[in-house]
Amino acid sequence: MRKMWTEARGRWERLLAEFGTIALVTYLAIALVVFVGFVIAIRMGFQVESTAASAGTFGAAWIGLKLTQPIRIGATVGLTPVVAWVVRRGQPAQLESDPETPNEG
Repeated sequence: MRKMWTEARGRWERLLAEFGTIALVTYLAIALVVFVGFVIAIRMGFQVESTAASAGTFGAAWIGLKLTQPIRIGATVGLTPVVAWVVRRGQPAQLESDPETPNEG
């Protein structure tokens, strides 16, 4: 179990190193969608049969959010390269050296 956690943490750190803000925004967007989904499901009548039932709608949604965290991390690892590709595709290509910029040094 410890080895699996260490590998997952390493994957997450490599993802952040390579994609930075895109990985973080992807993770937070997934978390927001899941949280709102739980709130809507609970308000539409989904019955929570546990201690979460006494916590109210947002408390129960928060508990559901925390229970789905491993799945959300996996989705983030899988989706971040795709999101980065889409975001970077919409940006103009950057040249390594701009001929109009004088060289310093």
